[in-house]
Amino acid sequence: MSGSSHSDRRYAPAAMRNRDPILAVLREVLPTSGTVLEIAAGTGEHAVYFSRFLAGIFWKPSDPDANARASIAAWREAEGLHNLMVPIALDAAAAQWPLESADALVCINMIHISPWSATLGLMAGAGRLLSQGAPLVLYGVDCH
Repeated sequence: MSGSSHSDRRYAPAAMRNRDPILAVLREVLPTSGTVLEIAAGTGEHAVYFSRFLAGIFWKPSDPDANARASIAAWREAEGLHNLMVPIALDAAAAQWPLESADALVCINMIHISPWSATLGLMAGAGRLLSQGAPLVLYGVDCH
């Protein structure tokens, strides 16, 4: 994703509002080191923010949308954080994902707005990637 420009950076007002409460939970449940895969990373604002405050973790953002990945890459380039990795193309509903393991998975604001197949894929992918006891952190679940 080289060649991203600052103009590619997207903004989501909710990211500013919910990042601190989410970070507080992540500090409690994530390992202090290792790789965290973020599913449906969207704008990349959460990835940047969490990478800044969870310096021992390598944050691996993913999104199926090329424009979202361009935004993530632009945020990554602008911030220059050593532990924020290049975003990858990943469709949660896909039977195969482009990596084989992670120490934790984080999914923010996806399962309540995506097709059911994405949620089923997320659970299957977590089962393949995570070792026993590794956290799968979900935010934005609408239980109506």
